[in-house]
Amino acid sequence: MSERIGTMKKVRKAVIPVAGLGTRFLPATKSMPKEMLPVVDRPVVQYAVDEALEAGIEHIVFVTGRNKAVIEDYFDLHPELVGTLEQAGKVDQIRSLESLLPVPGATSFTRQQAPHGLGHAVWCARDIIGDEPFALLLPDMVSFGKRGCLAEIMDLHAVSGGNVIAVEQCDPSETNKYGIVGKGPDVGSGFEVTAMVEKPAPAQAPSNFYINGRYILQPEIFNLLGTQKRGAGGEIQLTDAMVRLAASQAFFARPFNGRMFDCGSKEGFIQANVAFALKRADIRDSVLDAIREMVAEQDHVVAA
Repeated sequence: MSERIGTMKKVRKAVIPVAGLGTRFLPATKSMPKEMLPVVDRPVVQYAVDEALEAGIEHIVFVTGRNKAVIEDYFDLHPELVGTLEQAGKVDQIRSLESLLPVPGATSFTRQQAPHGLGHAVWCARDIIGDEPFALLLPDMVSFGKRGCLAEIMDLHAVSGGNVIAVEQCDPSETNKYGIVGKGPDVGSGFEVTAMVEKPAPAQAPSNFYINGRYILQPEIFNLLGTQKRGAGGEIQLTDAMVRLAASQAFFARPFNGRMFDCGSKEGFIQANVAFALKRADIRDSVLDAIREMVAEQDHVVAA
């Protein structure tokens, strides 16, 4: 039986894995990391960082790979660019860029030398995280709502302790596309997790709640990841280690009061751009007019 209430240490650090190859976006990602693809005018990875800071995270650990140096450069000063903007009198743009800079010393970068899976990427951050709970944000999953998804599960963690994951509901016929959790008794704003199953067939799924890419995990996960056998795809799977951890520690889940866009897929990336554009007062009307016009043209083509 798992321990219901785990450690209540403050969650200060977050891991953001950015070592993936982004093959679904080739050729665009041949020379540009997929995490730097823009949603409107900010790269995908910026949304994850903003979400982490909103939730009170004090230190962010990026797990990088080859050809990812541009991400580290992005979160650094650019004196030449600032100088050019100063000469042009673009003060607002300078302030905007400065607001995106992390506090000095509040970011770390560590390398995942080979693509051994998400579980291995998380394990690579073990020495920087140390013996404390941490947040994990998958940057491909972009949070869209009144509050960030991580802030919501931090609220639940303050009540439940233990390990906390964010979930959303999928069509019951599509459980074979996701990591699915079983729903137990309600706890605070969420519920206790009774099972975790990777991509179960609808008939075997314990529910239609799927893990959406936001986690708060206890540090014991690192020892398990260090001994985890390779799973699906020949990779070290985070879910496999989480299932092992659940034998001794409680897991809780909170349904996200918003929507998560999978920007690792073309469809999700386009949907995110539309959603965030329509949220922007400066471009909303023109974008909406263009969408309406394109839909009308498409309807005309289909009708013909």
